[in-house]
Amino acid sequence: MKARPKHERPRHSTVPASHPPRSKRRASPPRRPPVPKVPPRREVPRIIEPETSLLDVIDSLLNKGVVLNADVVLALANVDLIYLRLSALLCAADRVLPRERG
Repeated sequence: MKARPKHERPRHSTVPASHPPRSKRRASPPRRPPVPKVPPRREVPRIIEPETSLLDVIDSLLNKGVVLNADVVLALANVDLIYLRLSALLCAADRVLPRERG
């Protein structure tokens, strides 16, 4: 039997000798919540065909027109200081300007 240094405390175990230590027991994995069933995806019609060029897309957007809306809030310490509402209409000029009668 070896002599223990005086500054080292004796080791006491609270686990009975008949049970193996917890580190040797196999822990069960945590249970995951059930995964919700996802409804089947619906087929969405394509607006732009894969072989369409960027020029065709821009031409289509300008012919039909596009409205862009944006809200910008500048806040400091949870106090709104500046609020901007921006709107832009992008379309071809012949859609906005009145037609000349001739």
